[in-house]
Amino acid sequence: MTDKGFTLWFTGLSGAGKSTLAQYLVPILRERGKNVEVLDGDEVRENLSKGLGFSKEDRDTNIRRIGYVANLLSRNGVVSVCAAISPYQSVRDEVRSKAARFVEVYVEAPLDVVESRDTKGLYKKAREGVIQNFTGISDPYEAPTSPEVTVHTGKESIEESAGRILEFLEAQDLVAKAVQAGQ
Repeated sequence: MTDKGFTLWFTGLSGAGKSTLAQYLVPILRERGKNVEVLDGDEVRENLSKGLGFSKEDRDTNIRRIGYVANLLSRNGVVSVCAAISPYQSVRDEVRSKAARFVEVYVEAPLDVVESRDTKGLYKKAREGVIQNFTGISDPYEAPTSPEVTVHTGKESIEESAGRILEFLEAQDLVAKAVQAGQ
């Protein structure tokens, strides 16, 4: 198994479960000997991309910044877990092209499911026109064309989705397999 870092990139609509899955996986990756940093889209936007709006250009800039930091971390042996809507395929492909090891996880959930999870009422505000350029409503989300892993959080439990991601990472020799009790 390689001790190299990699970028684990979660993409999907707001409310699909990107951050939830990322936070669920972090302690598991650490238990398996990985140094891990989470780059959450909302947190990066607040701290590294403050002042950017939600135009396509600003969204692309935000994703490029996340990708740049993820690449710096991963080339220094850290697993960069990135949870960002990242709605545009071309910018995700650009970020991928600059990373040595990039695993894209499409966190798929139907619009009705993500709207039902929306505790902040963002989808409602977007439908009412209060929020402009809202991904999935008034701005497009381009689903990945060939992600390494697709999870269906509207149908799967967090354990099932995380298990599928871990199986892929183990198969790619990016993460050690779990040690079974008694071994």
